[in-house]
Amino acid sequence: MPKTNTYTFSFIALIILLIICFFMNISLGSVSIPNWAIFKSFFGTLEHESWSYIIQDYRLPKALAAILVGSGLGISGLLMQTLFRNPLAGPFVLGISSGASLGVALVILGAGIFGGVFASLLISKWSIVIAASLGSFLVLLAVLVVSSRVKDTMAILIIGLMFGSITAAVVSVLSYFSSAEQLQQYIFWGFGSLGNLSWSELLIFFIIYSFGICLSIISIKGLNTLLLGENYAKSLGLNIKQSRFIIIIATSLLAGTITAFAGPIAFIGLAIPHITRQVFNTSNHKILLPAVFLFGAIIMLICDIIAQVPASDYTLPINAITSLIGAPVVIWLLVRKRKMIF
Repeated sequence: MPKTNTYTFSFIALIILLIICFFMNISLGSVSIPNWAIFKSFFGTLEHESWSYIIQDYRLPKALAAILVGSGLGISGLLMQTLFRNPLAGPFVLGISSGASLGVALVILGAGIFGGVFASLLISKWSIVIAASLGSFLVLLAVLVVSSRVKDTMAILIIGLMFGSITAAVVSVLSYFSSAEQLQQYIFWGFGSLGNLSWSELLIFFIIYSFGICLSIISIKGLNTLLLGENYAKSLGLNIKQSRFIIIIATSLLAGTITAFAGPIAFIGLAIPHITRQVFNTSNHKILLPAVFLFGAIIMLICDIIAQVPASDYTLPINAITSLIGAPVVIWLLVRKRKMIF
């Protein structure tokens, strides 16, 4: 009973912190906006038209995108670490991110082959999203075909890494033959971004993200059973192949969609599950899944606040901030606890 009360208090504290970070994310930036204006903008337009535009068309979608990206990457990282029983596994170990990167590279770097008007028509916001989605989907199909024929879960992990190496090699070849302008555009996409989504894009993002979250919730029982080992899980009646299939689909939907709409965001998927385990001191996915959701959303919002450099016109790459802020936190937690909970 005391343990349950502790978890309840922790979840309430995390929800309050999430709300505070959400409003801080909207209020801070190159233009500081008071909280009363943010509340008022939810129920109508403000006298300051510029404030209304900044909140409703830029900062609110960006804050919601940060919640989706942080929670989605955190949960997909948790799924992969449990499936492979590997603390270094993240949401992109199956090559999903590499496939998305290859799709974008083919559009941005490959467009130079056509040149001129064709290149400008080919490279657009939606073409990059579609290319990233197709790239990650093709890699997913390859992984699913392999997983249906391979019994060993670790073999799937190695095959996913090999797919990542192949796609990285193709991107390197394309980069070698591309112009400086095309390379710069591809590098900027690789930095990741939360602030380029319109409401229509955010809606599509949310729909696909919701499917991934639902599959993750369905997988909770299977994830807890897999912690006991595959042989013991089979003896308890778990269908390993079916559970593995659902977990891979859930991870691919979350990681692939996030990469397509926000770019490859580093650190979050790898580190958030470890931070959550250290704080909650449990391996029960009924507790871990919602906790990872909250931790991922909160840390992504904090990283985005720092990336905006409040009271400045500068916006730093979100990828750099997630790694610079997050990696020392994980090191500190592990040194403090002196052991890894898994």
